[in-house]
Amino acid sequence: MNSHIATHYERLTRDNAVLLIVDHQVGLYTGVRDIDTMQLTHNIVGLAKAAVALKIPIILTTTTENMWGPIIPELQEALPGVAHIERTTVNAWDDPRVVAAVKATGHKKLIITGITTDVCLAFPAMAALDDGYSTYAVVDASGSFTKEQADLGVMRMMQAGVIPVGYSNVAVEILADNAAPEANAVYSALGMSFAGLLFNLNQYFSNK
Repeated sequence: MNSHIATHYERLTRDNAVLLIVDHQVGLYTGVRDIDTMQLTHNIVGLAKAAVALKIPIILTTTTENMWGPIIPELQEALPGVAHIERTTVNAWDDPRVVAAVKATGHKKLIITGITTDVCLAFPAMAALDDGYSTYAVVDASGSFTKEQADLGVMRMMQAGVIPVGYSNVAVEILADNAAPEANAVYSALGMSFAGLLFNLNQYFSNK
């Protein structure tokens, strides 16, 4: 039995979660084939904005920008004032600055996204897990060059004990209460059209 696999459910909260965004760069996006890039952008930007609304620590990293280009502009716009770490290592967790930035938050539940799923996401997710972090791979805010690579990456992570999650459910788990003051901002960030409709209906009936 894999010793990394959790034996009980432990919630993600504002006090224990940190978000690591790995290599959402213009050049790498051009090769993504397992998810529509517009949907991918929607999901990663939504997750980033929700994390800002929830005041979750965010670590942003790129690799070799002279090869793979800058962070996609939509994500840069969603994270004003969030500095990024440019590295050369394939595995983000091999860069001491990335590890130090995560460690400095004091949070032990690491939510990770990356381009590509099987490398930029999987490698640091498994390495952080080995260093004692509970790691959550946001699969639908990540992308790969083929569907097979994405599937194999997710399978490998799950075998190691990484927990696969979606961009919206991980944010809503942290939100925890729809009466929380940041609920509107979180649902707006996630861009869930039906949620916006429900909020509008609730406001309409509350004003009746």
